Amino acid sequence: MSLTHIQAILSTTPERWQQLVRSLPLDLLSRQPATGEWSALQCLHHLLEAERFLYPVRVQAFLAGEDFVAFDPEQPHSDLASQTPEELVTAFVAYRQDSLDMLQHLQNDDLKRSVQHPQLGTVTLVEMLHTWAAHDLMHTVQAERALMQPFMLDCGPWRPFFRDHEITPPKA
Repeated sequence: MSLTHIQAILSTTPERWQQLVRSLPLDLLSRQPATGEWSALQCLHHLLEAERFLYPVRVQAFLAGEDFVAFDPEQPHSDLASQTPEELVTAFVAYRQDSLDMLQHLQNDDLKRSVQHPQLGTVTLVEMLHTWAAHDLMHTVQAERALMQPFMLDCGPWRPFFRDHEITPPKA
């Protein structure tokens, strides 16, 4: 895929999240589908943290020729816990716009740059950009899957049509 495709995916994510936050009640956004599974709101928290502390920082590392430092996706950022979904999505939109602006300045030669990742070894910028787009889609799908759960549970005889999307609680 080209940089244009990656930018297209990254530009759709804020709009999707704005629509979800604008349209859905807090109890549905924050509903955990099963123990250990993320709610839609937790997915938004994670995407915002990645936008603040991971992907743009790593693009800058590539451009500076600096190897990556480890990133802990489980590290909580307490400043997000007190924010409303509207505040979270507003912050995400602003950070993402900055990221998209930064990506506009990349040249084809930049995409070939490589650095050392602490767990993966040598990685290229284009590989990381593909990861960023896939990461956006993965966590948006994860959020939508979490949102599906209460509807699937109450759809009666149609429930078998959704079996592939059910998040089953862990067995006791």
